[in-house]
Amino acid sequence: MADVERILTAVRAACLALPEVVERPSHGTPAWFVRGKKTFVSFADRVHGDPHTAIWAAAPPGVTAELVAAEPARFFVPPYVGHRGWLGLRLDLAGEDALDPTELAGIAADAYRVVAPRTLTRLLDA
Repeated sequence: MADVERILTAVRAACLALPEVVERPSHGTPAWFVRGKKTFVSFADRVHGDPHTAIWAAAPPGVTAELVAAEPARFFVPPYVGHRGWLGLRLDLAGEDALDPTELAGIAADAYRVVAPRTLTRLLDA
């Protein structure tokens, strides 16, 4: 359980660092929304038969297929939202595949850019 809390803390930090983000439960798990409306990252702790702790994140077109093909142990197509191009990232792996806060922040920022209005994405570029 402590490992899940550590991972959730890292995900929370990456998402809440972005402009006008709100965290609230969605389908029983923590999720992050732009302006409280559009989900861009969901936390997935051992859901739907997956034995891992992961995130599901909105992804730019083509990124999911590319990352899943390159690193299928870390990246996956999540259920329910994968058909819309969302990306799954396993965060409880060990060794060189372990949680990288910089990579996590980059994936969260990319997911944010997919759903946030331009006025907010410009703040990331400023």
